[in-house]
Amino acid sequence: MELEREIKFDPAQAEDFLEGLPSRPAVVLIEPHEALEGARPLLLRTADLRRRLRLLLCEPHASSKRLNLRQYAAAIRFRVTASRFEQALVHWQQARILWPENYRQRLHLYSPAFVKLNLTNPYPRAYITRRLGAEGLYLGPFITRRVAESFLESWLDLFHIRRCQIKIRRDPEFPGCIYSEMNMCLAPCFGGCTLAEYGDEVSRAAAFLRSGGATLADTLTKERELASAQLDFEHASALHKRLEKVQQLRRDLPELVRPIEQLHAIVLVRAATENAIALFTVRGGEIADPFVLRFDELAGQPRSAEQILRELLEPAATPPDEGNLKRVALQTFAIRALEDHLAFLARWFYGSPREGEIFFQETRPPSWPYRRILRACGRLLAPRESEKRDY
Repeated sequence: MELEREIKFDPAQAEDFLEGLPSRPAVVLIEPHEALEGARPLLLRTADLRRRLRLLLCEPHASSKRLNLRQYAAAIRFRVTASRFEQALVHWQQARILWPENYRQRLHLYSPAFVKLNLTNPYPRAYITRRLGAEGLYLGPFITRRVAESFLESWLDLFHIRRCQIKIRRDPEFPGCIYSEMNMCLAPCFGGCTLAEYGDEVSRAAAFLRSGGATLADTLTKERELASAQLDFEHASALHKRLEKVQQLRRDLPELVRPIEQLHAIVLVRAATENAIALFTVRGGEIADPFVLRFDELAGQPRSAEQILRELLEPAATPPDEGNLKRVALQTFAIRALEDHLAFLARWFYGSPREGEIFFQETRPPSWPYRRILRACGRLLAPRESEKRDY
C-alpha cells in the first residue's frame, strides 16, 4: 500500500498548500531538504492530515516551543485511510522501509502469545512462546500470555503428555514427578510408556488443536453413548463430566485462536472512497493488501457482489495438505513479517471498540459465509451517528 500522493512544499505558498490537503485520516511522510545533511524523513499517522500539518508547517510564534518543520520540509507524501486497521498496516509497511532494524520498537509492536506443540522433539511437549518457527504446531494469537497459560493448563489436563522441560533419557531409576504420580503423564522419563504410545497421545493432542476440540468431543460423545447403552452409568457419568470440560474449553477459546496455518479470514472495514468496503484477506495469518469493493460500480457489472467475493476467497478454500501447510507458509512469507501481521490482527481483534468486522473460513467443510459478509458490508456503509448529526 504505497503513499499515493506527493506534493512539494513551498513556505511562501504554505496557506494554499494546506488548504489543498484533505481533512481526513492519513499516513504522511515528510521529506527533508537535501541540503540538510543527515536529515531523515519523518513518518506520521494522523486523524486529520490538514490540521496536523498546519501545526507543523505554519509560521512559528517567537515564544512557541512547539515542533515546527517549516524550514525542514521539502515535500510530503501521503495516503488517505478510512480505518485504523488500514492506517496501522500502511504505517507498518512504511516504517519497515525507513527503519528496518528497529521499526518494532518505534511502533511499540510486540508479538502476541502462542501455544506451541514442539513436534521435533522425540517426546514433544507444549509451552508458551512469542516467536514463530518453521517447525511445530502453533495455536494463537492469544490476547495475553496469562490467557494462553490458562488454556494450556486446561488443555494439558485432558491428555497425558509431559509438562517438564528435562531431556528424556528413559531411566528406570528416575523418580518421576508429581504428574506421573497423579496419573496425568505417561512418564516417558522412567520408561512408563513406549515411544509409540507417547506418539499416539501427542497425535490425539495435536488433533484437538487442529480441530478446535471437535475430535475429542466426538470421541467422548460416542464413548458416553456406548457406556449408556451397556448400562454402565458410572462410566457414562465420568465421560459426561470430561465432555463438559472439553466443551467449556472450546467455548472459552476466542474465535481468532486457531492453528496459524488454518487462520483464514476476511476483515471488512470502510474504504477511503465513497460507498466502498476494503476487504483484507487473511491466509495463514498473512494479511493481504486490500481489495476494494465499490458498490456504486456493481450496477454496471455482469457479476454480482457475491460472485466477486467467491473469486476473491475461493483460493483459500483449497490450501495445501496439512503436513506441508506450515512449511509452505513460511517459505512464501518471512517469519518476522508473519509475526507482525499476527500482532496487528490480535491488536485489532481484541481492541475495544473494534472498528470493522471479521469472518472466518469454516473448516468442516471449507466454506465462507458470503451472505453474512454482504450483510456486514451494508452495516458498515450505513451512516454513522456522527455523520447523521451533520445532516
